[in-house]
This record gives sequence, C-alpha cells and structure tokens, in this order.
Amino acid sequence: MNTWRMGLLVVVALAAQLRIGNDAAPRAVSVVVLGTAQDGGLPQSGCDCSRCDRARRRPSTARMVASLAIVNERLGRTYLIDASPDVGRQLALVARTFPAVKHPRRRPVDGILLTHAHAGHVAGLLQFGREAIAPRELPLHGTEAMLDFLRGNAPWSLLVDAGHLAPQALVAGEPFQLDDDVSIVAHVVPHRGEFTDTVAFEVRGPKRRLLYVPDIDRWEKWDRSLVDVVASIDVALLDGTFHDAGELPDRKLEDIPHPLIPHTIELLGAVGKGKVWFTHLNHSNAAADTGSTARRSIERAGYAVAADGQVFPL
Repeated sequence: MNTWRMGLLVVVALAAQLRIGNDAAPRAVSVVVLGTAQDGGLPQSGCDCSRCDRARRRPSTARMVASLAIVNERLGRTYLIDASPDVGRQLALVARTFPAVKHPRRRPVDGILLTHAHAGHVAGLLQFGREAIAPRELPLHGTEAMLDFLRGNAPWSLLVDAGHLAPQALVAGEPFQLDDDVSIVAHVVPHRGEFTDTVAFEVRGPKRRLLYVPDIDRWEKWDRSLVDVVASIDVALLDGTFHDAGELPDRKLEDIPHPLIPHTIELLGAVGKGKVWFTHLNHSNAAADTGSTARRSIERAGYAVAADGQVFPL
C-alpha cells in the first residue's frame, strides 16, 4: 500500500472516531428564557401607553410573561418553571430552539415547577386540562402550600382530580433531583402571600448553577444575603419589575412591592457584574427598551436585561 493511500485511511479512521465520539458525548443541559415580562405581559391588556402600543404594532418589541424551561438534551427531557398565560407560544419556542428533543403530543414537557400562585405563574396550567394538552399524571412540583392551594381551588383542582397533573411536594432548602443531570433547590422568598408562599429556584446543572428570582418584595426582607447568594452561583435571573418608583403614577408601589433595578445593582456592586440578568419587567419599565437611558445605565454597571429566547448552558 503506498504512503498516500495509507495516509488517507488513517484520516478516514480518525474522522470516524471523532464522529463516534461526538455522537456519544453528553449533550448540554440548558435553561432557556421563555418570557421576561411581568404577569400582565408586554403589551399589557387594556393599556394604551406608548410602549404597549409599539409592542402591538411591532411584535419584535413585545415580551412574553416570565417563565423558564430547563432542557436536558442528553436525556431528551424538558421542564417548565411556571406556567404563564403565554405557555402555548412558549412551548413552541422550546421546540424551535431544541428541535432534537422530541416529546409526545400530549406530553410536551416532563414536569412543571411553580414559584407561587399569582396569575402570570399559574394561568397556563389550564392549558394542561382536558380542553387542550390533557397529559396523564404530569409531575407538578411546588411547596406543600402551593399544592394545597391548587388541590383546594377550582379550576386548578380539576386538573389534579382528573389525573392530568400529579402534585409532588418540594421541601424548601433541600435539593430535589429532576433527573440524572439536573437538581433543583427551592428557596422561600418574601412576596405577597395572598394564596401561597413564594420560592426562588436554584437550578444545578452538570457544570453551572443558575438562580431564578422573578418575584420578591425587598431583598432586605429575605433571610439570606443576596450578595452571598449571587457570589455562589454562575448566573442570576433577578426581579427587574420596576426601574423607577414613578413608573405607575396611578398606583402605589407599596401595594405591589418589588426592588427597583438601580437598588439591586447598588446592593450587589461588583459581585453581580457579568452574571445578573433582570427579568419580569413591567410594561411601564423603560429598561425593556433597547437603547433607553434606563437600559444603558444597567449595561454601564456591568448588568443586563434578559431577552425572550435567551439560552444559558449549565
């Protein structure tokens, strides 16, 4: 065999080995941002402000209601964090972003995790009832208080009674294994408790950890240090509902408490640079606008605003 042919065979063999190695290699665990707006969305129903009007005329500036998906490509698993009113479009976003991850028609996800019972976080559960997706025994993860609320109140109770959702209680502070590659820790946070408690989720992947806190009243009311928590993780998606206290002149922020974005940046300082992304933006929040003064001030500080469809590998 001449030298040229021998060299060619070696190249072919190496290529085959590389191809087999790539096919066999574990694929990524990722978190995909499904929405970044406060519960009312952007545009918000009944609002004719300039931002909402623009979002209706230019859908590229609209934002879906805050939610995440955890996608394990290696195992072909998908989990929702919160079921927003936009869940149908959000499931389609997951399918477009991860086309290799296939699910049966009546089981588009492998589980749902809930932070709390406010409208933007549970309204999408109705799409899992008999009128729409109608899965069988889909795992639904939440605190005992969260699950008790769903079991005890229609129409949510029908989803459980009919066997579409299978409640599974999470214990705050204790890691819960979603699958071989992903675990979750729920952390109780202070937020208006009209119905249930509220939790943040820490998502632990094979290599990185992500913190998701879409709703909190004040960082100072939390029994944990935000600085210490953010220092311990790789990515943080934090409550960015409001940028300025004067955004809603006809309402009192005391009635809908959330930390202002500049306050969060001041509190975290250098610790949050390059790892904090703000989400759950109200329709009144100028930080939703690319190029706005509010957005530029956030970016100059080394922080960022999350975008619908953004992917964070873990």
